[in-house]
Amino acid sequence: MRPFQARMTIRLPSSAGSLALATAALLLATGLSSAQIPTAPSAEGGPAPPTNLTVRDHPFDNGRVIDLSWTPSVDDPGPVVEYAVYRSLTESEARNADTELRTKAIRSAKEEATARTRASAAAEGLSSRDTSTRIRSARRDAARRAAAEVAATVDVLNGETRFKLISRLASGERSFSVGNLSHEEGYFFRVEALTEDGRTSAPLLSSQPFIPRRQWFDGGRFYLFIITLIFGGSVVYFIARASSGQTMKIRKIAALEAVDEAVGRATEMGRSCIYVPGIQDMNDIQTIASMTILSRVSRTAAGYDVKVQVPTARSLVMTTAREIVEAAFLAAGRPDSYNRDLIYYVTDEQFGYVAYLSGLMVREKPATCFYMGTFFAESLILAETGNSIGAIQVAGTAMPAQLPFFVAACDYTLIGEEFFAASAYLSGSPEELGSLKGQDVGKVIVGVILLTGVALATLASITGSEALAEAVHYLRYTILT
Repeated sequence: MRPFQARMTIRLPSSAGSLALATAALLLATGLSSAQIPTAPSAEGGPAPPTNLTVRDHPFDNGRVIDLSWTPSVDDPGPVVEYAVYRSLTESEARNADTELRTKAIRSAKEEATARTRASAAAEGLSSRDTSTRIRSARRDAARRAAAEVAATVDVLNGETRFKLISRLASGERSFSVGNLSHEEGYFFRVEALTEDGRTSAPLLSSQPFIPRRQWFDGGRFYLFIITLIFGGSVVYFIARASSGQTMKIRKIAALEAVDEAVGRATEMGRSCIYVPGIQDMNDIQTIASMTILSRVSRTAAGYDVKVQVPTARSLVMTTAREIVEAAFLAAGRPDSYNRDLIYYVTDEQFGYVAYLSGLMVREKPATCFYMGTFFAESLILAETGNSIGAIQVAGTAMPAQLPFFVAACDYTLIGEEFFAASAYLSGSPEELGSLKGQDVGKVIVGVILLTGVALATLASITGSEALAEAVHYLRYTILT
């Protein structure tokens, strides 16, 4: 696969001076110096070129790096002070360079035409209106001429490959890794020896295009393998510990501990409980977590013989909730107390559903309200309505924007991850408890990395150490990206 080659279709300008200007404009606009164009061997007196250029694919990478090596010039050490390393432009890079050339040339031509025409108009004593008209006409003509000149000089390399400077290396260097490549492009490479007075050796060119290849393993991401190994190993370890009967200590979650209190209050007052499982369907992870908590609430309510209403906004959630509540009443030994009509579908419409719930709360004045699941703008409406009737309110959601409303208006709130940890907390399953503890190890790893990065960044800014700055750069742009 050959890289893009720019063919020369030059129409010679009318004079040698205009040709030189056009060529200089091209070189400036594309960011190339005259040394970056493939040249014939250097003039007599130039340094000897490097030899034996070897191109190899970089091992253990993602197909973005190629390693170059060469034999230094015989004039190194000596007149040679550095080596210039180039790679060929891809087709898109060459096209962008041509576009940039055209833009700069037209802009420069317009500015020169404006200044020249304004000076001429001032000398002739033209009015402001006539001056503006003449300037607009001059700018249009200048833009057309510049575009024509660019079109005539844009393909200056007749059958040659266009190169881009990658790096300059000190004398004595004999290898370099070229990065930021594409595994879908082929690249030529070139190395030149330079002297202190600017003389350049003949270019040492690669004989054929080289395409970087993706490897099975990316060595730059080895740290991720280690972190995954630690995280996965910790999950397996804690599951094994929990399965062997060892006690797994988990921080108490106040909102779940309050379930008995909330349902007991409903028993004392002779009122019902309302459980709202959010407004999303069963494909939402928060709704699934809500069903786990509904099972615990239903078992407690069955033990106290308290009525639990579960109005839903999705028909599938209604079906799932009926199965869960029925199983909870059976497990509590009170199957006769289960009433499937208390678990029903209202509407999919967001505010229609909330309006029904608000009316239900005001009419029946339940002793306890549970809000567990995904909530949006309706969170504040529900929480304020429940607060106004004096109900105990227990809420839980992973929606960051809605948590402040629940925290402000409810008695207990499951905040973010506590909501998802409720399943392991309530079930006591070794697999779930082990997974929960393993995830805590992952959080510790992330916390350590963040604190280490903050400390290194602080020390780097105080001491100015380049080593610390490189470590911070690695953490920010490799580990944390």
